[in-house]
Amino acid sequence: MKLWHRLATIVALAAGLATGTGALAADKPAAAPAKTFSNTVTGKALEADAVCTKCHDENEARPALAMYKTRHGVKADGRTPGCQSCHGASEAHVKNEKGASVRPIPDRMFTGRNKSDTAKINETCNSCHQGGKRALWEGSKHHRDDVPCTACHQVHTHGKDRVVDRATQKDVCFACHKSERAESLRHSAHPIQNGKVACSDCHNPHGSTAPKLLARNSVNDTCYACHAEKRGPFLWEHPAASDNCTNCHTPHGSNIQPLLKARQPWLCQECHAAPNHPSPAYSGNGLPVSQGGVAAAQQMMLRGCTNCHSQVHGTNHPSGPRYTR
Repeated sequence: MKLWHRLATIVALAAGLATGTGALAADKPAAAPAKTFSNTVTGKALEADAVCTKCHDENEARPALAMYKTRHGVKADGRTPGCQSCHGASEAHVKNEKGASVRPIPDRMFTGRNKSDTAKINETCNSCHQGGKRALWEGSKHHRDDVPCTACHQVHTHGKDRVVDRATQKDVCFACHKSERAESLRHSAHPIQNGKVACSDCHNPHGSTAPKLLARNSVNDTCYACHAEKRGPFLWEHPAASDNCTNCHTPHGSNIQPLLKARQPWLCQECHAAPNHPSPAYSGNGLPVSQGGVAAAQQMMLRGCTNCHSQVHGTNHPSGPRYTR
């Protein structure tokens, strides 16, 4: 009897608890759906930006609201900066306690070109944009010349940044590099003007271990990225070509095919002045400059060394280092 009494007591308690729990559940209002992470981040970010955008709206001369159509405006990403992230709290600008007709400027502006403004601009950008292609910015040519990030990049503009778009990148670079622009318009040039080759294919404007901000460690490594057939290895290497491509070529453009610094045979004669070879027109070995030689073979030699020595970058020909086919 005691066992049955205990079982009945347990069953009664369980039924009472179930009834009470059900009543409490019926009286308790339904919980609101939990906010997602993206909604929370977006709400806080837009609320913070509203301090600025209530004045800097669609009527602004500079397209401030276009920021939200760029990567800097993806508020669902917790890494995305807000207005104050770049321009500072700017309390004096926001409050304008003195009621001046022209508000005090924000804590950080991105339009100055003096050294102090440039340092603030680059420090702000580099606080987020670190590593990768920007790892060598400190001490690079553009850094030493106090070039601000905003001299090349357009932060607020909707659409692609002009310096990132291959079709318009050259216009940004040529704004400072005038001589390279002139060379790119010459008869023989890399197709920079057509957008098929961009400046950043060869150069890293944010810093490099190579000279001239080259994207790779040397001139030849940069050229070989496209001109792999010139790399070799060859049984007979041309020392001038394996040393530096710019010994013979001007990479941005030339009036001599193919991007040569001088015409043949004079380019070759800068190094090769063999007295017993009929190619030096100035050596008096039967090739008057005015007549171009008296024999067909002499005329061909005078017109271009590559008529015979076609493999000037190197060759595996059994005849030795004569750079022929």
